[in-house]
Amino acid sequence: MAIGSASGQGRQMRFALSAFSRQVAFRYHASFFYRWRYASGIPERLLIAPIDLRTADPTTALDIYAGRFFFSGEGVDADGYSIFDVDPPSDAWMRELHGFGWLRHLRATDMALSRSNARSLVDEWIAQAGRADPIAWEPGVVARRIISWLAQTPLILEGCDLAFYRRFMRSLTRQVRYLRRTAYDGPQGLPRLRAMIALASAALSMSDQDRFLKQATKWLDQELVRQVLPDGGHASRNPVAILEVLLDLLPLRQAFTARGQQPSRILLSAIDRMMPMLRYFRQGDGGFARFNGAGDTPADQLATVLAYDDVRGAPLTSAPHSGYQRIEAGTTILIADAGRPPPTDFSTEAHAGCLSFEMSSARQRLIVNCGVPFSGSGLRRLARTTAAHSTVTLNDTSQCRFLTRSWIGEWLGEAIISGPSRVKSERGFEGGSTVLSMGHNGYVSRYAIVHERRLALSEAGDVLEGSDSFMTPSGNPLTRSGKDAFAIRFHIHPNVSVTQQGRGVTLEMTDGETWEFSTDGPSVEIEESILMSNTRGNRKASQIVIHGRAQHNPVVGWQMQRTTVGGRRRALPAPDRARAPARG
Repeated sequence: MAIGSASGQGRQMRFALSAFSRQVAFRYHASFFYRWRYASGIPERLLIAPIDLRTADPTTALDIYAGRFFFSGEGVDADGYSIFDVDPPSDAWMRELHGFGWLRHLRATDMALSRSNARSLVDEWIAQAGRADPIAWEPGVVARRIISWLAQTPLILEGCDLAFYRRFMRSLTRQVRYLRRTAYDGPQGLPRLRAMIALASAALSMSDQDRFLKQATKWLDQELVRQVLPDGGHASRNPVAILEVLLDLLPLRQAFTARGQQPSRILLSAIDRMMPMLRYFRQGDGGFARFNGAGDTPADQLATVLAYDDVRGAPLTSAPHSGYQRIEAGTTILIADAGRPPPTDFSTEAHAGCLSFEMSSARQRLIVNCGVPFSGSGLRRLARTTAAHSTVTLNDTSQCRFLTRSWIGEWLGEAIISGPSRVKSERGFEGGSTVLSMGHNGYVSRYAIVHERRLALSEAGDVLEGSDSFMTPSGNPLTRSGKDAFAIRFHIHPNVSVTQQGRGVTLEMTDGETWEFSTDGPSVEIEESILMSNTRGNRKASQIVIHGRAQHNPVVGWQMQRTTVGGRRRALPAPDRARAPARG
């Protein structure tokens, strides 16, 4: 894929060489000729079983017993055959199967039949592990399997015979040794961090692993420093990643205590910093804002993790290291993406949504981004584009470029290889409103246009005034026409009814609350949109779009004002037409 600058080409080459070297090392360490090194003696016994904080559903256990496995939005019926022999519908489904996280559903039934079923499925996997799909031996999948097996040992091993116990311990030990060798060969980000957590959990759970525990703790600390940002965000900038990390770190902290060991200062500090960020990204309905790969929020798991939050303080207003801003006024919550794309190695799921925002009123979502779908590379790529976010697109292009249009992209992952390199974000107060002044240079290399956005939310949370401006990199107005067509998008949640009346738009929520949208922009249209979901399926939605040319409309002002609360009409100030706020 051609990149328009030498820096972009260099970034692509460095990423490719790094990923290539890791692939070569992984293939060597995972090969048949090397695996014999993982088959030496095994620990005598297991000392503890770490807890599993992920919630379980006993009804899912009945499906598993019947041979029906539903993962990543897709189901497979084994129909009397081993589930490990069926053709998988997708790689995501395969990773869920070989990760064994579903064992917790069997444990939730607390029945002898479930224990026998779990033991049988684990034994089937052990018998076929030598010829399993390569996906089963990806470091991230191996890590999830180790964590799941350790947490569910009461389910798997209760009432088992000595022969199965030895097979189980031999397989578990082999996987741990394999992961020790390949942990740094896999992709960076959550898979590598999960691998380090799995190794530390194994060292705590198995007997006679004191030396291994020191090494595993050191590796985990190094990865936590690399991935957990000073404000508690994750290096990928994905809000859900914080929840995923805590679901594994909290049981590990408790495992240290159960063994009479003191967790490292780095581990404890990482947990303390991440906890407030869970509240930071929550909208009025309790779910996370949809930024950089965040889909639907698993509410049950979030509630479980929040129960471990002893401070329960108010969320921060600014997360400068993570690149987000939050305004909470009255019953209105606004969260804006005000950061650069994550580093290339952490960007394979990141989105091109700089300066986009989401907004909720009371317990209802109003302005959203499009989220992420169940699966399908086409929809996933669409979800990552700038047009799928509530921000500005220029000439129907994204702020970022993705490594997708070549065999390199298919092999190494669809990382972001160019995008905004300078993003400004300033916060202030004017006339009783909280004001965010933001800007990015993501379009400068192609169109020599800088996009700036100003958001001002009133103290009562009932008026949001915004403006989007376009200028040259030197800060001057555009003087020549050309590729300067813009579209300012506001994706509306499917539960909100949208009605256009001339140049204004009425937004009616399910409880009768209404908001009026108005603008001084040249053209306002209601277009189709989609809210993608990785748990419930996609839903048809609408979006408000302001079209224009940057040279003729260097500043576009718009306003959203709450006009009805609980079915009662509020008096509007005159005039109610949007004004272009002064550039702050």
